[in-house]
Amino acid sequence: MLWYLMRRAGLLLLSLTVASVLIFGMLRLLPGDVAATVAGLQATPEQIAAIRTDLGLDRSLPAQYLSWIGGVFNGDFGHSQLNGTSVGAELEQKLAVTGPLIIGALLIALGLAIPLGTWAAVRHRSRTGEAANAVSQLGIAIPGLWLAMLLILVFAVELKVLPAQGFPADRWADPGVAIRSLILPCVTLGISEGAVLFRFVRSAILGVLYSEYLRTARAKGLTRTQALVRHGFRNAAPSVVSILGLQFAVLIVGAVVIERVFTLPGVGSMLLSDVANRDLVKVQGEVLLIVSAVLAIGFAVDIVHRLIDPRLEATL
Repeated sequence: MLWYLMRRAGLLLLSLTVASVLIFGMLRLLPGDVAATVAGLQATPEQIAAIRTDLGLDRSLPAQYLSWIGGVFNGDFGHSQLNGTSVGAELEQKLAVTGPLIIGALLIALGLAIPLGTWAAVRHRSRTGEAANAVSQLGIAIPGLWLAMLLILVFAVELKVLPAQGFPADRWADPGVAIRSLILPCVTLGISEGAVLFRFVRSAILGVLYSEYLRTARAKGLTRTQALVRHGFRNAAPSVVSILGLQFAVLIVGAVVIERVFTLPGVGSMLLSDVANRDLVKVQGEVLLIVSAVLAIGFAVDIVHRLIDPRLEATL
């Protein structure tokens, strides 16, 4: 197991290195001149050249990359090319919004998908099971933006029980206010993601429901529920865990859209704003953070998959 972990960790590090090179290189292919943007419309060529030197843009691309990635390994994501603010400090502030948003949405999705998907699989031949399956298809088909607007209309405009937009300026100084600001965004993301996971949970449970080992367990005196809990869930879990890792990337992309809809000052809103302003140092730091999170989740899912799947124990 230790050797496997070392190999996976090495592959993760290699993937992060390749990702950082691609992010750095592709951002340099974008049209425009950051130095000219900073200098303004009335700047002379000499002033633009001086700003380019101050920002280090006159150095070779390999030198710029090594300077940036070396700082990242030391916890320094650099400073904004437009206003000089610390990228790392700003990312930390934005993660205080985006992190709880994603975690909350994931918990809601799992809270909906696992029990309802299991129940729908067990009752798949009944009308209620078919109805639950139809509702999940509807949840997948409904655009997240439309669902967000509907929730705002009902809970913010009509009932006036939750805020429609915004986040406290003092972040988590008052946890109650902060949590209330994230309820609608989390529910929006959670329902959309839960509908997708529901389908995979239902499919996984159906795959083990009529298996030989489950029939044997029931022949030994266990009820269907007992056999499913003791033996079925573990064999159904690997496929669900695998798709959960893939859907995590979808959840991050969805969070970018939801942050704009609910005016949340998170990483997604920060990224869109910096792309518009061509603040390359901030953009490359933000994209690297998102890519690192996706790769890290993939690494964790792979390890968990190996631990819970008995068929892979021999290859550890």
